[in-house]
Amino acid sequence: MVEMRFSKNNDALGTTNRGNPTEAGLCTLCRADCQGRCETWLSSMVGRKLLYPRSFGIITSGANNTTHVGVSYNSLRIQGYAYGSKGLNEGLTNDPDDCIFPNVNLETEFGNEMKTKIRMPLMTGALGSTLVAEKYWDSFAIGGALCGIPVVIGENVVGVDRESEISDSREKKGKIKKAPELERRINGYLRYVQDGYGAIIVQLNVEDTRNGVAEFVAEKYGNKCIIELKWGQGAKDIGGEIQVKSLDYALFLKKRGYVVDPNPEVPEVQKAFENGSIKSFARHSRLGGTNLDSVEQVREDFMSSVEYLRSIGFKRVTLKTGSYGMEELAMAIKFATDAGLDLLTIDGSGGGTGMSPWNMMQSWGVPSINLHSKAHEYADILSAKGQKVVDMSFAGGFALEDHIFKAMALGAPYTKLICMGRAIMIPGFLGSNIQGAINPDIKAKVNGHWAELPKTVLTQGSTAKEIFAGYFDVEKIVGQDEMKNIPYGAIAFYTMADKLACGMQQLMAGARKFSLNQISRNDIFSGNRETERETGIPHVSEVNNESAKKILNS
Repeated sequence: MVEMRFSKNNDALGTTNRGNPTEAGLCTLCRADCQGRCETWLSSMVGRKLLYPRSFGIITSGANNTTHVGVSYNSLRIQGYAYGSKGLNEGLTNDPDDCIFPNVNLETEFGNEMKTKIRMPLMTGALGSTLVAEKYWDSFAIGGALCGIPVVIGENVVGVDRESEISDSREKKGKIKKAPELERRINGYLRYVQDGYGAIIVQLNVEDTRNGVAEFVAEKYGNKCIIELKWGQGAKDIGGEIQVKSLDYALFLKKRGYVVDPNPEVPEVQKAFENGSIKSFARHSRLGGTNLDSVEQVREDFMSSVEYLRSIGFKRVTLKTGSYGMEELAMAIKFATDAGLDLLTIDGSGGGTGMSPWNMMQSWGVPSINLHSKAHEYADILSAKGQKVVDMSFAGGFALEDHIFKAMALGAPYTKLICMGRAIMIPGFLGSNIQGAINPDIKAKVNGHWAELPKTVLTQGSTAKEIFAGYFDVEKIVGQDEMKNIPYGAIAFYTMADKLACGMQQLMAGARKFSLNQISRNDIFSGNRETERETGIPHVSEVNNESAKKILNS
């Protein structure tokens, strides 16, 4: 049994889940038209205010998370200390006036030879060919750029774009003549990059590789982009899927080389669609590595792929792997380290996506905390041999600031940032709904779902300046004139990220760590013995127990 930290209602924060909450506190099914009001949804408007219980002055509140059952990130707890300070920025002293949480430095970097700077240890999950990613891209990309964090363009964006032009030539170079959707996504992010912080990462799967996506990006953008090889993700162990409700589009995708189920070229399927018994098709990507039979072959193929990507001009190459077993995890860490990759994202089961087969998502793969614990163990083995271990990002069901802290600590010193998927999409939904309700003329353009602002929003205000706590922070960054081009979803993204950043600063200050590189596994402890056994993180009653006895016996 895994302890469910989150109930549907949180009276202390005044939040409510529309559906059943997951381990991360998000609903199992997150809807773009939702009127609220889970913690992530509400923090996209009120920001750091949601770090505290509501109704100050007439209430007292107390934690209800006192029982730890099963192995999960919620069964890890964060250490606090009564003395000391580590990692203060230059110019600051250990004086109490300097050791305040706003002075915690969340900036970090990742990479091998070419470093990528980021303002806080956060990146988006891969936002690929789903309609959600396409509709709300501006919110995700601009929000991420303003926050100074990496944003990932997922697989198949070129392949599903009707406007892209891909030649039938077997030669990769020059195969893509036009890719307007991919260009829109890259350009949207790059336009708002601030002082060189953050990065746009373009992911490759089997079809992307065949279509020559890497060559197109290298030629057009060079090292403005990072290229990412994809082995898999935590939500499923097959390729990506989207739903298609048009027979014509299904046939187009089939002709472009995708697996489409049921097969739209079969006459019986076409007849069933025309008569309404089949209403949609699922477009699937292919499995990678099917022509490889051994670890040695996987290594050779991987090293060859990395060498090729560098040969066409990419100075930064990353890898995304899923919640496979221990052999694949070891291969990912070892091969990425040997190849000098810039980042390895390890996505555990418990994450989410737009259209993974439900029971597959429920039952396949290694849960995030187990996978991440083993990742640290394996990284230690390489480090002990004198190798410079690849920088890592952990993913798989994260949504809150304590998740970031715990995952960073569990993987320390190898984890440089944390990857969030569904959580960072919620502000895009919310902001678009608010913008469409306030400006009905552009409701369709911004993909809004509301005819009017619901009470859950009106409690904050009726204009963007009233609703979003981060509005004027964004205005300061881009300027008053540019605000007309900033989607409300990006403002909501920035507002929620500000809450996560402030929450991280507070947790780190309590642990007396004033910069990210000071976070260690000593900053967390296990809430039960089972979690201690699985993670290697000592139980709460064992941490510093010996030094405590020395004090008593002194």
